[in-house]
Amino acid sequence: MNERIAIIDGVRTPFCKAGGQLRDVSADHLGAVVAREILLRTGITGDQIDEVIFGNVAQPSNAANIARVVALRAGLPQRVPAYTVHRNCASGMEAITTAANKILAGEAEIILAGGTESMSNIPLMFNKKMTRLFEELGKAKTTGQKFKALMSFRLGHLSPVVGVVDGLTDPICGLIMGLTAEKLSREFGISRQVQDQYALESHLKAAAAIQAGRFNDEMIPLPVPPQFKSTITVDDGPRASQTIEALQKLKPYFDRKNGTVTVGNACPLTDGAAAVVVMKESKAKAMGLTPIGYLKAYGYAGLEPERMGLGPIYASTRALQSAGMTVADMDLFEINEAFSAQVLANVRAFESAEFAQQKLGRSTALGAIDPTLLNVNGGAVALGHPVGTSGTRIMVTLLKELKRRGKNRGLASLCIGGGQGGAAIVEVE
Repeated sequence: MNERIAIIDGVRTPFCKAGGQLRDVSADHLGAVVAREILLRTGITGDQIDEVIFGNVAQPSNAANIARVVALRAGLPQRVPAYTVHRNCASGMEAITTAANKILAGEAEIILAGGTESMSNIPLMFNKKMTRLFEELGKAKTTGQKFKALMSFRLGHLSPVVGVVDGLTDPICGLIMGLTAEKLSREFGISRQVQDQYALESHLKAAAAIQAGRFNDEMIPLPVPPQFKSTITVDDGPRASQTIEALQKLKPYFDRKNGTVTVGNACPLTDGAAAVVVMKESKAKAMGLTPIGYLKAYGYAGLEPERMGLGPIYASTRALQSAGMTVADMDLFEINEAFSAQVLANVRAFESAEFAQQKLGRSTALGAIDPTLLNVNGGAVALGHPVGTSGTRIMVTLLKELKRRGKNRGLASLCIGGGQGGAAIVEVE
């Protein structure tokens, strides 16, 4: 980059488990809430926004190009264009890095970016047999034709296609994401005990962060529609009372016979949204704004879909090379916790010279990550992973924690379903 991209501020909603407190709240409503709030916090008006870019994965049918719906619901002028980006789990990061590219290319000066997801509202769909029955009924012109179509109905026609399962299953390797984590657990020798211990630590760190108010600056209270009689103020996933004994009682979920990945050491399905305002560093100074930090460099990379969980090390390699930095230059790390096994596999890969030589084309390891500097406020195993949002969330959380500690640089990264990784290096003054 010829100039750093300033992230003026960032906010998010509380993250809530799918099917729970936010089950009746749409993704566009969640996005509009954070869009309105970020403008209020930064003092930037809708008239000053050149474009809105939001990440979203589930793509609700009633809010096509959800970024545009978010922008209009948030009260931005109709002349402000908006579009949606989709890079699976890194969609929220993609929104920010796409905004950076447009700004650096001179196509915009100020962009509102973020991500939103309502995993509660990913639909159940009719299977092909039922769909064809509806088609036949629609084409039938006589009572006899309609009766004939109805007579073909069988109970199997009612077997639904579960959208979230379909979406989390890779069509190339045929594995649901949990089985890709099982593959890494075997490849790197990561035991069930180690995965559960990591999950426990994620819950305890997140619960401690909530208790200490460390999320207060990034999280906004969320009145729950349609009656707005209750307000959600904290994430509902972290459990301060979590124990290793409770985690160890859970049965493997994806590989029920020989597996190690459970619902306890994997991230829950979650609803939530996050947003930032970005511009050039020089623009922020000219406007008298004090950013929470800056985007220094970023990188995306591809790998085998069945090993998608290792995306962070591949993408981090690119981001660090782009910035001319090393792992040792980073003060904090955020690796999105899709699964305990996936994060732990990356930690081992980062410090492995053999992995670097075989997979990264390097003669030396990328560099060891100090575990005390990784996901210091817990991660998605506890907080949850609203897939279109998490890329924005981890960047905001990382910047605010760097600022809180008086530190300078951090690396945020995610694995991406389909066999990709995304990573961003951020800085604070």
